[in-house]
Amino acid sequence: MAGVASTIAPRHIRLLEFEREWRIHTAAKEDAIRREFSLSAARYYQLLDVVIDSPAAVRYDPMLVGQLQRSRTARNTARSSRTSATDLLEGERIRPHTEETRD
Repeated sequence: MAGVASTIAPRHIRLLEFEREWRIHTAAKEDAIRREFSLSAARYYQLLDVVIDSPAAVRYDPMLVGQLQRSRTARNTARSSRTSATDLLEGERIRPHTEETRD
């Protein structure tokens, strides 16, 4: 990995190495993100998303990057499903009863 490491930014390596150690998203992980990177968890995940889309990161650690990409896809799919269900339910809301809607 020495040759590959030279093509990826040191900060990106730190993000990937950190992610390898912390597989599960917990409050303790968020505290560690603040300590290690001086970033909010939201900003950390924004940066991580950019890193895992880079070819250099894939070359650096293809297994980890692939896992992180699959996890992101699963989260986005779940989020999209929740949004679709919410939109459907909002469309199904009962309208207020008025004289015009009575049979």
